[in-house]
Parts: sequence; structure tokens; C-alpha cells
Amino acid sequence: MKKKWWHEKIGYQIYPKSFLDTNGDGVGDLTGVIEKLPYLEQLGVDILWLSPVYPSPMVDNGYDISDYENIDPRFGTLEDMDRLIAEAKKREMYILMDLVVNHCSDEHEWFQQAIKDPDGKYGNFFYIRDKKDDKAPCNWRSYFGGPVWEELPGHPDKQYLHVFHKKQPDLNWENPEVREEVYKNIRWWMEKGLGGFRIDAIINIKKKLPFSDYPADRADGLCSVGRMLEEAEGIGEFLGEMAEKCFHPYDAFTVGEVFNEKEDEIKDFIGENGYFSSMFDFEETCYGKSEDGWYASKPYLTPEEYKKCIFHTQKKIGDTGMISNIIENHDEPRGVCHYISPEDRCPDSRKLLAGVYFLLKGIPFIYQGQEIGMENMEFTSMDQIDDISTIDEYQVALRAGCSEKEALDAASAFSRDNARTPVQWSAEKNAGFSEGEPWLGVNPNYKEINVKSQLTDSDSLLSFYKKLTALRKAPEYKETLVYGTFAPYQEEQKNLIAYTRNGEKNLLILGNMQAQSQKVSLPGEVKEVLLNNQKAVEITEKEIILKPYQFIVLETAV
Repeated sequence: MKKKWWHEKIGYQIYPKSFLDTNGDGVGDLTGVIEKLPYLEQLGVDILWLSPVYPSPMVDNGYDISDYENIDPRFGTLEDMDRLIAEAKKREMYILMDLVVNHCSDEHEWFQQAIKDPDGKYGNFFYIRDKKDDKAPCNWRSYFGGPVWEELPGHPDKQYLHVFHKKQPDLNWENPEVREEVYKNIRWWMEKGLGGFRIDAIINIKKKLPFSDYPADRADGLCSVGRMLEEAEGIGEFLGEMAEKCFHPYDAFTVGEVFNEKEDEIKDFIGENGYFSSMFDFEETCYGKSEDGWYASKPYLTPEEYKKCIFHTQKKIGDTGMISNIIENHDEPRGVCHYISPEDRCPDSRKLLAGVYFLLKGIPFIYQGQEIGMENMEFTSMDQIDDISTIDEYQVALRAGCSEKEALDAASAFSRDNARTPVQWSAEKNAGFSEGEPWLGVNPNYKEINVKSQLTDSDSLLSFYKKLTALRKAPEYKETLVYGTFAPYQEEQKNLIAYTRNGEKNLLILGNMQAQSQKVSLPGEVKEVLLNNQKAVEITEKEIILKPYQFIVLETAV
């Protein structure tokens, strides 16, 4: 693998709306990000991915963009963005913006022009079709529920495609003019000094044409968009062109949100000359999800299921490229609630989860608040929910025959709002997030779980994350943890997640994911204990006894 500047970096995702509000309007802002750069530097992260801060009507919290070359006043100004890039650079940190180009907002000038003249230049920027006998061109279901076709405003004889919300019309990537406009916007931002982009929902830009129906998979007579994506071919033409024209000339770091990739396509996505530098691992994120809806999905994974997922990804990727490892993001429930069952949740199991994913081969990403163990919100009413996806899934559950409580419980378990509650900086009013009324309710447990209380506690989860980042950056271990091989260890031993990272050093990573101690045989002599989430360690010549939820990193002779 050819070495790149970003291989040894550690990523951190910021959801600006919920990060830190400095002007009292209840919405986080860019000044808040700048204010916390010293904190992020001390945490040991290098790459900061900002969820969208472009102008937006906020139907999908910024993922509906009305202007690609500006900053929404809620978050600040272009000058604030320039200052953030400059201040980050002083700390050798890199800013990623979110690239959302499968769709834009219906308030974007391109779509407004398309409404004025559907048959003109901008009409061809989107998928606009004539209505024929009131029948849609296909029966795909949008990601947020309902059909993907909507009547074009002011034109009852026409309809447009949106695979997400109806206020997020899909851009027609088959049109070279659309692609050139997108590339122009990307280069404009790169010239401002960005480190690169996180690429949103990119797999959707290639449609299976001509539009056609698939067998319905729910009572609504519609089918999942994913069915179409299985048959869509040729996305590489678009992604390769974008990489050559926008990313490679700037040596940019790009990480893709890629679902449904085929194994033989991995090298195309993240190989030596791949479309992207990296892509996120969603194996464990998708595991247990039901096509019927959240109500039929698994609320959390067992240790064996989690092990199966992460090991499968590691084996699948191998030396092809650099995967990006996560346990949560802005679209998922909190990791400590999704990957640790309620009865197993404790300080040691939280550190164990952190250590297991963080030292896998690839680039570790931390989501804001993850480093202090922020938890899911206990929603008691749908009135507390802002997320459009959760609102749809609640209705899906009701239509499936769930009671209101069952539907709320299902929606709560997977709600994207779990990850979007304000960051809990302190035990003060509104968790120290804002002097005003937060745009989304603060988790009531902020007095127990917050940054301030963990900063001075050497045994806190935050302190443990700092130890993880320090270990990955340590000169004597960096080469092994970044480029060393990965191999499962004692894979068949139940509730044990163990693997080796071998290179200049030989490292053994062990995690006992159960409430009982268990013995693990050792591959050879233990030279040093590098990290331990508990105070004691019990090692004999041939085995180690792991206490409940104990996580240990050992340097071994072989």
C-alpha cells in the first residue's frame, strides 16, 4: 500500500447544529467549533468532518442544500469558515466538508429554474418526466417513505424524482453539465484549503435506467430503492471522473458513505487509484436491520454478532485499501446503546467497545460525544422528535400493527435524533451547549455524563480515548497499528473479541465481552502491557485471565 498523509490520522465527526452554540440562538455554530479546537487537539484527532453547514431550509438538517458555495447564517459566515480552516491548520488539523451531490434542495436556484422551464437547460439537471395516466415511472419507495415521484410545482402534468425527501430532488448525473457544476463547486472549496470531503449517499447517483417497477416489498405497493441499486451499473464512470478532476489534483482525503458495494468493486472504491481515499464500514451498522422497518430490527447486537461483522470487514478489505471504522455517526443510535446490551453497560464495557474498534486496521473515526459515552435519548413522545426518518418509521410501525408504545419504542431505538442531541459539555444549564433554548432536547443524563467531569478524571472514558489516540500515534507502535497486518485470534472463543496487529511490533488485542472472567491462551511471551481498562492484569506463562469486560493490549514476542 502506497503511504499517504492521511493513513495515520484520526477522524472526528462534528454535527455543527449540536456541537456548541456561542451566540445563544440554540443552534451550534462554526465559532463553537473554533472554540473547541484545543479540546479536539488534546483528544488527539487530526481530521474534522463537518456535517453540512451550507445554506439550507433544514428539512433534512442541512442535507438539503440551497447554495453550495456559502455558509448558512445559522452557523456563521464564509469568513468564519476561512478562520476555522486557518485555525485548524495551525494545529496540523484538516477540515472535511460534507459533499451532498446526489440531490440538492428544491430551493436551490437550479431547481427553481427547472420549475420555470422544465424543458429548458435546468430541467435536464433533474429527472423530470411527464405524467402518463397518473402512473409514476416506477414504484420505488423513498428512503423517508412514500413514492420517489412528486408533482413538479406549477406543472400538474409533470413529476420529478427524489429518492430522499420530496424537498430533495435528485440531480441528473447523466447530464455532463450537472457534473461540471458539481466539480466546479468542489474545486472552489478545495482552493479555500479544505483537507477533503466526506461523500454523502453517493451510491445513489447512478440509476438503473430506463425507470421500471420491481416487486412490491410492503403493503404500500412500493419497493426499496436498494432493489434498483443492486442492478445499477456504471457508477465508476462518474466517480472516476470526479476523482481525477477534483480530488487527485489536491491530494485530498475523501471518505465515502458507500452501501451495497460488491466485493469485487472495493479496489475501485478505495484501492491504489480508487475513487475515494477511504469509505466507512457499515457492516455492523446494517446487521440486524429489517427491510420491513425499524420495528422489526434488532435494537442491539450480541458480542458474537459484532465480532462477526467487524472481522468480516477486516478480512474482506485486507490490503486493498484503508477502511474507516466507526461505532456511531449522525444517522445512527449511540454506539454504547447499540453494541452493548443494557445489562452489560458499565464503565469497563464502554472502554472495551472503544478499544476493540479503534485499533482495527483502518482509520478510526470518533463521533462527537462518543468519547464521553453519550447515550440514546429516552423519548417519551413523538413530539420530542425532529428527524423526518424517525417520523416515517413510527408510521411504518403503526401500519404494521404495532401499538403506539411499541411504535415509539422502535422509533426511539434507532432514531437519528439519538446522536443529534446537544453535546454534553458540563453539568450546567443545557449541558453547557447553549445559553438559549436548544433546537433539540438535551439528554437528561448530562449531569452524570459530560466533558467537564471527565476531563479531570484519569479513569474516565474520555481519558481512555486519549490513551487510544496516544497509542496509535506512539512512534514505536504507529507503523504497526497503521500498516500492520490484522488477523483474528481465538475467533471461536465465545464473547471474546481478540485479534493481532503485526508489523514492526507484535500486538495482541483482547476484549472479554461478558460478565464472567475467561481464560485465553497466549501465542508467546508477553513483553509489555500497553493498555488496560482495569487496574490489575493476571498473566501466567501460557495464558491470561480476563476479568469481566476487561480490554487489554499486549506487546508479544510473536
